[in-house]
Amino acid sequence: MGAEPILASLLPDTATLTTGDVLVGGVSLRDLAATYGTPLFVYDEATLRSRCREAASVFDDGVAFASKAFLCGAMARLAFEEGLCIDVATGGELDIVLRSGVPASRVIMHGNNKAHDELERAIAVGVHRVVVDNFDEVERLRALVNPDSPLDCLVRVTPGVEAHTHEFVRTGQEDTKFGFSVATGEARRAISTLVEIPGLSLRGVHAHIGSQIFDVAGFKETLTILANFTRDDDFDELCVGGGLGVAYVEGESAPTITDWGNAIRAAARDAGLDPGVRLMAEPGRAIVARAGLTLYRVGAVKPVTQRTYMAVDGGMSDNPRPVLYGSGYEAFDITNPLAARPQRVRLVGKHCESGDVLIDEACLPSTTGVDSIIATPVTGAYGYSMASNYNRATRPAVVFVADGRAREVLRRETFDDLARLEV
Repeated sequence: MGAEPILASLLPDTATLTTGDVLVGGVSLRDLAATYGTPLFVYDEATLRSRCREAASVFDDGVAFASKAFLCGAMARLAFEEGLCIDVATGGELDIVLRSGVPASRVIMHGNNKAHDELERAIAVGVHRVVVDNFDEVERLRALVNPDSPLDCLVRVTPGVEAHTHEFVRTGQEDTKFGFSVATGEARRAISTLVEIPGLSLRGVHAHIGSQIFDVAGFKETLTILANFTRDDDFDELCVGGGLGVAYVEGESAPTITDWGNAIRAAARDAGLDPGVRLMAEPGRAIVARAGLTLYRVGAVKPVTQRTYMAVDGGMSDNPRPVLYGSGYEAFDITNPLAARPQRVRLVGKHCESGDVLIDEACLPSTTGVDSIIATPVTGAYGYSMASNYNRATRPAVVFVADGRAREVLRRETFDDLARLEV
């Protein structure tokens, strides 16, 4: 992070910086903060739709939005409108997607510990695919699936590819809670068992090697392993999962969704894969991260001997990634976005934790202080979806902006919302 103005490459596609404001989707961030309060998640619809269309164009029909990155009814409908399936991992995610009006035939059900009732509902509503993860799940499916209640499945395998990313989001290696190992023969045994279940159609295999991956080489290696492993299975599709990284701070760069898809297709050709096999993926972060930013109001500035602390009205409850993974972010003052950022502060939240740090060393204009509205860009993924009520904090509102108009898609929680579960 440097002292120069915020990089446009970290902002939503429609962002325009002026001397006293930032417009996203033609809407003033200053006006949004005044209308909806802070903290506030702001998403640019044009960026969301562009990334969804890109994924739909470079992969085959059935490519899915990984909803764990950011899910609400409006987001599910948007991804569906732009041609994507929706990937869910729990009964709760399945429920909100169905409530949003997305047909079950465009939903893919994941999860390493799917409960009986989750599988039962997925089968009853007719989801597009269930991705089978373990032998206990195989037995649950044996009891639920029959020719009158059929099901299309993929089997999740661990290809033994160790992605270069944080260990907590690395999932393709042998030591993982997900999927069946190719190397040990478990994956082959799972396939042999599943194809014998009446009413169950096994359409192919799925792998996911991790998250926030910048190098497409791991994905190409995965596709090659899947292609060789299934060469004699006559499957319809192969899925390389998600995990494509995005740039969060100055100096980072990441492949585009198109770069990713082209690399997968090249690997398929090199491996001699039947051109009729559909190539799938599950982008999440790559679709929503850069589309979103978070607005905060500064409440306190505290210089100490070692540094200056600047506290905002959110924190680890709306963005736990810095605490969980040591993730880096940038910040800028929305009323002075073109200014240099020579002021270096530790940007912290309001929670009762010393570890409640959003940015270890944030660069901001020298004029930024108490009551300033600052933004952290590239917070569209795993912010709201991982948000909590720690310290009884209310989760922020979420606003979509497009064509000069804003629409609230998730309202701010109230204290009454938090008290509703009391008995």
